Amino acid sequence: MTQQVPSTEPELAGVRNFRDVGGLPTVDGRRVRQGVLFRSGHLAHATAADAAFLATLGLHTIFDFRNAADQKLEGPDVELPGVRNVNLPLSDPADGAEFWKMVRDGDLDQLRAILDGGKGADRMIASYRTIVKQRTGEHSRVLHALAEDSVPALMHCAAGKDRAGISIAVTLLAVGVEREAIVTDYLESNAKHRRYKVRRSGSQDSAYTPEVMELLSPLFDARAEYLEAAFDSIEETWGGVDAYLEKGLGLSAGTRDRLRARLLN
Repeated sequence: MTQQVPSTEPELAGVRNFRDVGGLPTVDGRRVRQGVLFRSGHLAHATAADAAFLATLGLHTIFDFRNAADQKLEGPDVELPGVRNVNLPLSDPADGAEFWKMVRDGDLDQLRAILDGGKGADRMIASYRTIVKQRTGEHSRVLHALAEDSVPALMHCAAGKDRAGISIAVTLLAVGVEREAIVTDYLESNAKHRRYKVRRSGSQDSAYTPEVMELLSPLFDARAEYLEAAFDSIEETWGGVDAYLEKGLGLSAGTRDRLRARLLN
């Protein structure tokens, strides 16, 4: 018997962007089960009440897509009894470390040089394309694990938007969820209460200026064009979703059948 999980997270004070992706429709008229696949931001700041709530979900596995730099900044995930934690970084630990230091330092001149004039959105699009094309081994491991025994599962990165967003999208594609529904779920990360809280360096948690926030907005937005770029890379590289799943991720027809059996009503 699966649990009915709320679509927002009033219970979660220290975890952003938590939700159950249950209910999403597939192209063949089925739906993703409630209580088997969740997504969120990192769990490092989970309160005792948050941890108690997460423990009620009956999770088998938590997939953490953060890298070493993320974990150093935010801390390790809260440990939940009986839950397997799997860390599968979807970006190199050094990738962007200096950039994010610059963000937290609020270096306006450098931020303008790197992000102004559409360069921020271009950075995000390139990142989504790279993750899809270069992280096939990690996504293959996740899908094979889900097909075998790793549900209920929760997938997260830092904000629960990009690396987790792509991984959730890949999982939903594998079981035939409608692409429009995948994008709609992805865009839910834009809700104000879901957004990742980036903190400035220094002793005070001072606010960024409006110009800095405008420069940073492409990085903290969930934009359909980002996820569509990942889908386009699948088409361009493998010729379609079925070929991507079979040749890129090594999923057999039997494995996809087991995935559907575990994740769909």
